[in-house]
Amino acid sequence: MEDILINWSPQETRVAVVENGSVQELHIERTLERGLVGNVYSGKVARVLPGMQSAFIDIGLERAAFLHVADLHVAGVSPRSHHAEAGTAVPIERLVFEGQALTVQVIKDPIGTKGARLSTQISIAGRMLVHLPQDDHIGISQKIGSPEAREALRARMQALVGTPADNGGGSGGGGFILRTNAEDASDQELATDIAYLRKTWALIRERAHRSPPGTLLHQDLSLVERVLRDLVSERTGSIRIDSKMQYEVLHAFGELYMPAATAKLEHYRGERPIFDLNNIDAELVRALARRVDLKSGGYLIVDQTEAMTTVDVNTGGFVGARNFDDTIFKTNLEAAGAIARQLRLRNLGGIIIVDFIDMTREEHKSAVLSEFRKQLSKDRTKVTVGGFTQLGLVEMTRKRTRESLARMLCEPCPTCEGRGQIKTARSVCYDIMREILREARQFSPKEFRVVAAANVVEMLLDEESQHLAGLSDFIGKPISLTAEPANQTEHYDIVLL
Repeated sequence: MEDILINWSPQETRVAVVENGSVQELHIERTLERGLVGNVYSGKVARVLPGMQSAFIDIGLERAAFLHVADLHVAGVSPRSHHAEAGTAVPIERLVFEGQALTVQVIKDPIGTKGARLSTQISIAGRMLVHLPQDDHIGISQKIGSPEAREALRARMQALVGTPADNGGGSGGGGFILRTNAEDASDQELATDIAYLRKTWALIRERAHRSPPGTLLHQDLSLVERVLRDLVSERTGSIRIDSKMQYEVLHAFGELYMPAATAKLEHYRGERPIFDLNNIDAELVRALARRVDLKSGGYLIVDQTEAMTTVDVNTGGFVGARNFDDTIFKTNLEAAGAIARQLRLRNLGGIIIVDFIDMTREEHKSAVLSEFRKQLSKDRTKVTVGGFTQLGLVEMTRKRTRESLARMLCEPCPTCEGRGQIKTARSVCYDIMREILREARQFSPKEFRVVAAANVVEMLLDEESQHLAGLSDFIGKPISLTAEPANQTEHYDIVLL
């Protein structure tokens, strides 16, 4: 069984999924960093620009938003096709007019002086489905299995969605796209998502009819609400939240959309901060570290780069087994569970390479791979794992769903600029000497003054003083030194006086 703990404050929401006292997942959302993408507004056409085949729409923001003809939905024709098909192009001035009310959705956030970009083709994301209320087709993600598997899913969805006649005529209740994580969903889970999405669209339409232009009709769910939609499962024991106000908001949301999950909701009234219950803040700090210690004495090294993430397993101080092969095997078995948990905790996605300690026995390799796959099966995100490669590595992919924990909470170090290491003081001394020699060949100042970090100046005055004096004699110019406490080791200036 797992418990979900929600720590809410006006500036930030943090959610932890805890199983058997161990943190399995961390989700963080900051109020000021929530974008507008996905929001649905009641808009009013402020201006039509035939030359640009665009229109400016007032949706109540500081700047008017931008609607291109390519994003204008025409009944019965998919967007981005009606304007491109030969002989069917319809200019925007014949589709919209100034003062017209439109229901629009933000597809790109405002950037700098540019307003938000809009579409009149509304799409509403659910847990496993995306609802296209103005369409009537069933789409399947290309990443889902074989063509036969996609057709089987399409047939199941068609039965659940029904025909136009089943839904009172018209669009047949709208179209749906199955997301990648719907591949193994049950009919009950899909039906729950369909009901939630249709109810959401009905509320949007109702608000649009009675709301003035500039009104926000629908906002993509906050993290607190997504807990009920995305994280709650049969394995969830309780959902505890430390804010009375947000508890009531979440309870009302659950009663409307997910009554079964509402029964698990609790308002936490304890004096201790809710994240102190399972040392979650300490776990958060460890989730940002490069090294992860295992209980046996072994450890993992996790390195995240632009292209991929690598995980290296080491025995460390573990020498508890009868022989070396058993030591390696036990360390790898423990590491398999720890790696699966770290991937969830850090939300690492894309290509992941795991370097288990080399094993000589095939049964050990099979057992470790089996345990690794078993631990990864707990992941809500789609994961694909290969076997051991010729070099003894395990290649896998994990679907990217949001920014990793490190990318969300951290920024590159200004000293090393994200490299993770800096030059030694001696290396910088030699860089300075080469730079002085280079400058001396182009210019002839009275003196060269070096402004550098204190440890670099100290080395130039002490261990490298003989080399510096030799350089001064060679170029025939004096070299003076000034220590600048604010400078980092690699940062220096050479002033020509």
